[in-house]
Amino acid sequence: MITLGTLNALDGVRHAFFTRVGGSSDGIYASNNCGFGSADDPARVAENRRRCAAHLDLPFEALLTVHQVHGRDVSVVDKPWAHGQAPKADAMVANRPGVALGILAADCAPVLFADPEARVIGACHAGWRGALGGVAEATVAAMCRLGAEPQRIEAAIGPCIAQRSYEVGPEFPRPFLEQDESNADLFAPPCTASGARPGHMMFDLAGYIARRLAAAGLRSVAAVPCDTCREESRFFSYRRATLRGEKDYGRNLSAIALEG
Repeated sequence: MITLGTLNALDGVRHAFFTRVGGSSDGIYASNNCGFGSADDPARVAENRRRCAAHLDLPFEALLTVHQVHGRDVSVVDKPWAHGQAPKADAMVANRPGVALGILAADCAPVLFADPEARVIGACHAGWRGALGGVAEATVAAMCRLGAEPQRIEAAIGPCIAQRSYEVGPEFPRPFLEQDESNADLFAPPCTASGARPGHMMFDLAGYIARRLAAAGLRSVAAVPCDTCREESRFFSYRRATLRGEKDYGRNLSAIALEG
């Protein structure tokens, strides 16, 4: 698993960006697939999640994930829920110990948040749609309703698809440029050796999310310098699986919890 110093330095907060290593699944799901939404054996997914929860010194039932829909809705966690009762949302916030807020991703960006003084944590799933729609800011706003303040919040952007792997079509940049013309520097022409199609660009998803969070006034925003698409031995990737014509893909887990 991977951790970032900005969150490691906070008293009373535990977090992890888990890799695909160390689980029980096999085949295209090898080995730490944590997504019940995949076609993997549910018993193996449950075992993988149990192992991840144990790394956070929590029981299986304490690791919570939502039914992610690429939106900006935020669920306030006041008690654990069973897998089949997970709400439809793309973010969670909590101010109680004993639960881990889990985000599943396979190229989209998981973002973890903490205000150690207010003892409020948050987590969100930010693909390009959710990021553009403001899911990260919605998470911060929900944390503030629980007593957090932006200038105390530390944020960490987890492993996601890197700009060098994120080729987008000619129509993709328009909503980002309409939002702010300065977002043009988040798009770069592809390397000629990549075989990219004319008019296509490479998009910096993590950079865009970091920019939005900085504008929201957070104390700090850090990012894991990884590429889920290129680093096959470490991460699952939806884009990589799609390019290969694979029928499905595993899900990477990221989680944050308050100590008791």
